[in-house]
Amino acid sequence: MIVSMEGLLLRPTMPADAAALLSLYRAVAATPNSGLARHSDEIDVSYVEAFLGGQGAGWISIGAFHEGDPVGEIHAARMQPRQFHHVFNDLTIAVHPRMQGHGVGSRLFGELFAFAARLDPPVTRIELVARTGNAAAIRLYEQLGFRAEGRFRNRVRLADGRVEDDIPMARTVDGSR
Repeated sequence: MIVSMEGLLLRPTMPADAAALLSLYRAVAATPNSGLARHSDEIDVSYVEAFLGGQGAGWISIGAFHEGDPVGEIHAARMQPRQFHHVFNDLTIAVHPRMQGHGVGSRLFGELFAFAARLDPPVTRIELVARTGNAAAIRLYEQLGFRAEGRFRNRVRLADGRVEDDIPMARTVDGSR
């Protein structure tokens, strides 16, 4: 299912996308070491509807579609209260396992960065958290300008019982740390 980036449509998601996005998130979560915090049995329609329904109220959700099917999605929320409105947090990105490593995630982040810059006031800081075992994602985030800002030791318990650290990361428009 490798598609050319020219055949990829990026657009804001809509409530009508809920069932397809649910399938996408479950497929990603079922993949070993997916990087998603939720397991596939923890992803239900209410989870998807929460980020779809929050749009316009400080949330943004952008989907990557190929032939009408979602192959990726990214969402984030404007941080509350108002003194933090320049910050997006609660960021989650999911790219279908067959599409990972082919630029879909980078394209989704590019759309998110462009959207954030157009807001009033603009979002100038974007935060995310990645577990240490998700090295490919951390490399991507660093390539996109995110920098590690600490470490939450032994925060993530994996299905096999091991624990990993979480790495909070942020990207600022001016490149400051």
